[in-house]
Amino acid sequence: MLKKIFLVFIFPFILLASEVKIGSEVNIVGVRTNYLTGYGIVVGLNGTGDGTTTKFTLLSIANMLKKMGIYIDPKDVKTKNAAAVIVTANMPPFAKSGMTFDVTVSSLGDAKDIGNGVLIRTPLFGPDKKVYAFAQGPVSTGGGFSESNKGGKIQKNFTTTAVIPNGGIIERDLPFDFKNLPFLTLTLKHPDFTKAKNIASTINNYFKENLADAVDSATIKIKYPKNMKKVDFVSKVLNLKIDTQNEPTIVIYERTGTVIMSGDIKIDAPVYVSHGNIYVSIQKEPIISQPPPLSGGKTVKTQKVTTKVKEENGRIFSINSPSLKDLVKALNDLGISPRDLIAIIQAIKNAGKLHAKIVIM
Repeated sequence: MLKKIFLVFIFPFILLASEVKIGSEVNIVGVRTNYLTGYGIVVGLNGTGDGTTTKFTLLSIANMLKKMGIYIDPKDVKTKNAAAVIVTANMPPFAKSGMTFDVTVSSLGDAKDIGNGVLIRTPLFGPDKKVYAFAQGPVSTGGGFSESNKGGKIQKNFTTTAVIPNGGIIERDLPFDFKNLPFLTLTLKHPDFTKAKNIASTINNYFKENLADAVDSATIKIKYPKNMKKVDFVSKVLNLKIDTQNEPTIVIYERTGTVIMSGDIKIDAPVYVSHGNIYVSIQKEPIISQPPPLSGGKTVKTQKVTTKVKEENGRIFSINSPSLKDLVKALNDLGISPRDLIAIIQAIKNAGKLHAKIVIM
């Protein structure tokens, strides 16, 4: 039997507080990435585009040709060299007309490969349904390919999603005027009353004015000083350093069975754990039925499928150490699988015996 292995990374905890920049802990209200979305057509594919069953692609091509003065019935469009795609992009803050950015192109129909195609000019809309940019250019799947035949299928990367470097160009400025804002508002990435208070105190002590006010655990409202430019003031605020102490955290990535632990994670010992497993095995045995000679029958090949279910007896063990590190070592010695480890950690947390924040990815 193969022994199940899971990955556990434990980062030591340092009692001394560490210094971090305010800019790494906060966001500025109004200074954010904006999502743009559009619908377009990728052409120039080598027979790997959408089939005739994808009706919206045929209608799109017919409408596009109509705008160019060519009238054709969508039923007469029979091309596999084009594919309908959804174009997405992140418009950077303070974007101005003429700036370029990367766009992502994703197949919407049943195209097999959109690599090496060309995206026709596509309008990109914001949440307010206004056009803020256009996208166009050759798409790249990063060297991916897909080949299939009766013997099977070989694929490298995802060939139905591609990017266009600098394929988007901004046509409309964002409706945001940073210069005329009366206040600078910061929001904490991880809301905490103590951290919000420390940030406000650090700003007031540095500028020797009562400029910052911690409104709640996630918001800090700051008045601009009269004798300083706003850009210079914001730059200095974001580069100020505060003392912070990391909260004990357990990060669980269930897809790979990876558990990352940081901080001085404690357990209220003793804790008793009972855990059992159910194993399901499926065996396939080929059976060949051979007819007698000269009987005119045919050889028939079938399979006999046997399914077995085995439930392992529950294992009860006690945890007397207050350290999660010792718990993980004990579970590892018992050969606990990754999913079992995750389930046990979550159960101890739900019982109120584990003092750490759990983040599931």
